[in-house]
Amino acid sequence: MANQLTIHSGQPLIGQCRVPGDKSISHRAVIFGSIAEGRTRIRNFLNGHDCFATVAVMRALGVRIDERSATELVVNGVGLNGLQEPEDVLDCANSGTTIRLMTGLLAGQPFASVLTGSEQIRRRPMGRIATPLRQMGARIVGRQDGKLAPLSIAPADLQAIDYAMPVASAQVKSCVLLAGLYAHGLTIVREPGPARDHTERMLMAMGAPIEVMGSTVHGERPQRPLRPLDITVPGDISSAAFLLAAGALTPGSNLTITDVGINPTRIGIVDALAEMGAAIQYKSRTEQGGEPTANLVITTSELRGTTFGGEQIVTMIDELPTLAVVATQAAGRTIIRDAGELRVKEVDRIEATVTELKKLGARIVGTEDGFVIDGPTPLYGAVVDSHGDHRLAMALTVAALIAKGSTTIYNAHVTADSFPGFEATLRALGAVIQEIG
Repeated sequence: MANQLTIHSGQPLIGQCRVPGDKSISHRAVIFGSIAEGRTRIRNFLNGHDCFATVAVMRALGVRIDERSATELVVNGVGLNGLQEPEDVLDCANSGTTIRLMTGLLAGQPFASVLTGSEQIRRRPMGRIATPLRQMGARIVGRQDGKLAPLSIAPADLQAIDYAMPVASAQVKSCVLLAGLYAHGLTIVREPGPARDHTERMLMAMGAPIEVMGSTVHGERPQRPLRPLDITVPGDISSAAFLLAAGALTPGSNLTITDVGINPTRIGIVDALAEMGAAIQYKSRTEQGGEPTANLVITTSELRGTTFGGEQIVTMIDELPTLAVVATQAAGRTIIRDAGELRVKEVDRIEATVTELKKLGARIVGTEDGFVIDGPTPLYGAVVDSHGDHRLAMALTVAALIAKGSTTIYNAHVTADSFPGFEATLRALGAVIQEIG
């Protein structure tokens, strides 16, 4: 894991590759497998820092998790009521998914627990999960009245609620549904727009009483043990997005990314690139563990500026810094709006993206809830910084592949949070990248 990358532009990206397992599904497979009865086998697990934060937390709660290889785990489930009181504070490291989903799971346990994480995690908003959980009767104490971690959770008798989410969020929805597994009555979550549905798909596959009716999800306490899983995690579309963007932008490129998850709640970035004129094809469609997959083929193409907003933003929120890079090479103006969520990610991704892309010569302006980008604009090599954010580090790498000359990215090691082997994958496709430190 290099702390510094120097990228030399000018080479096309050609060939076939895979991306690591889907981050969202990897997290959930470990958590849900832990409360099933029996052994859950997970192949193509994302061998990244964030997902192993979840593994460490579940181990601290008494779950035995065997590592068969770097990307294959066996989770020895303890059942819905088999978790044990941890001996120490539970460290979620830099993973927002871990701390938010675990808060929901732990809210209904008969023991006390404390969840914390990195400095970045302790800055991220937790009020959005504390509010509905407290309505269910959860006893949660945190900094600024539970709006910030560390979060202390005391035993509580939970009651189901009918909760209308103010903003579409898969993490909030999953948190409430997990608490609903331990609550009395029917838990109802109403979504204002589409959000990732991996939780519903997986819990239903395990036999949990979950029902999806349009934008409403119903769940309740299971009367039977959850069934263990035998799952091959699809390739992460969020990781594939960086390669798709690079293939669309780098002259002469022709890439095939195999076995990528194409869950309808996740493919906003593919639709957005296609709307801008990118030549993307879906091939060899199939299904793995209830999740649709396909091979994605992309070639370099002429792009045009487009406006993005509304419900489509939720389906590609993590990919927006990369979309901003693509927009620098599209003809005309691109507007990205309704993406205020970017300001409360690992860093303020709007401010950080604008700051770093301007160093490369991009004509980009940040707004309260997004970006305005004019293109096409030639980019030039410069020294940039990831701000410790893995998505921004990879978006800057995509920009560096088309910036004239060489670009150096500091704090690049964070790419391993979600895409272990990112640099090696690009080099195998023809990119010229030097790693230092």
